[in-house]
Amino acid sequence: MVSAILAMGRTLGLEVIAEGVEHPQQAEILRSLGCEQIQGYLVSTDEHNVL
Repeated sequence: MVSAILAMGRTLGLEVIAEGVEHPQQAEILRSLGCEQIQGYLVSTDEHNVL
C-alpha cells in the first residue's frame, strides 16, 4: 500500500511525507521505497512543548 501511495504521489508530481515514523526500521523501509520525507517521534519529540 505504501508503494502505491508513493507511486501515485510521484505520478502527480507531489511531495509525499510519511507521518508517524517512530522506529529507525520504519524510516529505513520508507527510504528503500523512495520516500525521502518523514516526520514523527523518531525525528522530533514534544519534549520542548512540556509545560
